[in-house]
Amino acid sequence: MKIAVGCDHGGYPLKEAVLQAIRDAGHEALDFGTDSPASVDFPDYAEKVGRAIQRGEAERGILICGSGVGMSMAANKMRGIYASVCHDTYSAHQGVEHDGMNVLCMGGRIIGSELAREIVLAFLRAQPGGSERHARRREKVRRLEEECRSSNP
Repeated sequence: MKIAVGCDHGGYPLKEAVLQAIRDAGHEALDFGTDSPASVDFPDYAEKVGRAIQRGEAERGILICGSGVGMSMAANKMRGIYASVCHDTYSAHQGVEHDGMNVLCMGGRIIGSELAREIVLAFLRAQPGGSERHARRREKVRRLEEECRSSNP
């Protein structure tokens, strides 16, 4: 599986551990930056990762900023991107299995590299599925996305 990874300066300290966890799990990591701890704007990196998924260049994405919240907010503005902040392994796999999450967001100022590694592995191992009720709920989210993007408030 190809995994697009992006971070801002707040997530930069975790980036290498995340990239290595992806590689260790046998997946291909696509690094969309940032490449230094210099201050950058998180929406730029959320967009890069989201576009890679939209274009089919990556199946999933991982975004890291200071808290994970900003990246999640920016990524969720993009059609077909279902991002969530996860700072535990249960949320990371359950978000994929039940909710169709395709982008994992983490906070580089919230968790350390070992926990990040475990969360990434839980996210990568998880497969969308669950019961009929989960599929029904995912479809309702997709419908809501389409309706809200095509209507004017």
